[in-house]
Amino acid sequence: MILGLYEAHLPVQNLESSIEFYQRLGLEMTWRDEHTAFFWIEKEKSWLGLWESKKNVQYPYHPSIRHIAFRVSYDFMKYSVEWLRERDIEPVPFGGRESVDPFVRPHQGNASVYFHDIDGNSLEFMCFIDVPEQLKQVEGKFSFEEWEQMLKK
Repeated sequence: MILGLYEAHLPVQNLESSIEFYQRLGLEMTWRDEHTAFFWIEKEKSWLGLWESKKNVQYPYHPSIRHIAFRVSYDFMKYSVEWLRERDIEPVPFGGRESVDPFVRPHQGNASVYFHDIDGNSLEFMCFIDVPEQLKQVEGKFSFEEWEQMLKK
């Protein structure tokens, strides 16, 4: 499940549909008005603001900021694709990869899986990983199976 995020804001085309989408992710709405809704990521610690962008309506944020990463556990990351699909959310490939499966970046010390919301905003589940000293300089993206084999060597 989602463990954390500080704050992020996303433009959406239809606030009601977007509210339903984020509730399917398990987020709790904390506040809304006619054109905005805020969801707790960590109750009373961090939140996500959705800003409905109708024609001729301008908001004081830059709409090109359309990506956020949710912090999740390593164990959750292993079954995150299934978790998303159970909620009718399709993961997407990232960075020239063909696979939608989670992948590990040893040189960054993290693992990720990507997906989009109903407005095309880029979303990511990310977990931090412990990287042994001898693997910290390994460049590339590895599946969980490849990563766990590397750890056994």
